[in-house]
Amino acid sequence: MTLPFDDFLKVEIRAGTVIAAEPFPEARKPAIKLTIDFGPELGVKRSSAQITALYEPAELIGRQVMAVTNFAPRQIGPFMSEVLVLGASDGEGRISLLAPDHEVPDGSRMH
Repeated sequence: MTLPFDDFLKVEIRAGTVIAAEPFPEARKPAIKLTIDFGPELGVKRSSAQITALYEPAELIGRQVMAVTNFAPRQIGPFMSEVLVLGASDGEGRISLLAPDHEVPDGSRMH
């Protein structure tokens, strides 16, 4: 299936900085709750990410991540996830976060 370019442009993928991270023991699969600053235009948003195989919550603070910021919020147990943090699976199925190679302003859109 091919996706028309105009449809791709509808998906907003932006950079943000993790300002808080904590375990999410209520999740069905091990996850971490993230609070991410997407700058003055979008503000602070929350997400749940199944990234516990490679990351501890404390090491995520201050790290930039990429996320889809214009999906509808999704209820995950008692938690409302507002953005979808992006990652890629390694050979063992562990999720590695996608991030800019160099620091960019929070809220920067992927091109």
